[in-house]
Amino acid sequence: MSVTLGEEIMLLSLDDESGAAKNRQAAGWAVAGGIVLELVLAGRLSADGGRFTVTDRTPTGTGLLDERLGLMDAWAARKSKPPKVTDWLTKDHDKAVGATIESLRARGLVHEERQKVLGLFPVRRYPEADGAAEREVRERLDSVVLCGVDPDDRTAGLIALIHAAKLHGLAFPGRPAREVKPRMEKIADGQWAGEDVRRAIRDMQAAMVAVTVATTVVVTG
Repeated sequence: MSVTLGEEIMLLSLDDESGAAKNRQAAGWAVAGGIVLELVLAGRLSADGGRFTVTDRTPTGTGLLDERLGLMDAWAARKSKPPKVTDWLTKDHDKAVGATIESLRARGLVHEERQKVLGLFPVRRYPEADGAAEREVRERLDSVVLCGVDPDDRTAGLIALIHAAKLHGLAFPGRPAREVKPRMEKIADGQWAGEDVRRAIRDMQAAMVAVTVATTVVVTG
């Protein structure tokens, strides 16, 4: 069972040793967006004009994706027209992060530690248990962004989400964003991909930009 886009972003966000999530808010949006984009690439959703439609209810065989697909389908059924991707991300991103972490724990890629901050406030951390999956993600990102290898659809989608959420530092720690942004932007434009994939990536990028901008306005306003 392959690691999903949302899980890949979560692995990049979780500190390997402490298990704390870095850039938690932006990473949370990207994780939720990754799940949606994965379902589009799997042919279960279509995304057009910033809205999504469930096109195939057949299970993918991956619990994380199938659970979110069922929730999206039930939520969309109550709407008079196809719902906005941004509305779904706003509604689900916190729960999607929790579901994604639980999926990583069930796969044995992270383990749960329970601690208390200041001896009073309980927190949960998820240090790395098996680093193979994260190493594979980072090697794939390096080969495409730093070495110029052509991406497949999923890797291009992953890069587009990271770029839209401004998570360059998570994907390429120690490298200035200016060194990786031009290549990531070119990949996110998706000129190499088929029209359906390009449209899906454009829609997810637009949704990511919209929700992160709105969050920034609320936090700083």
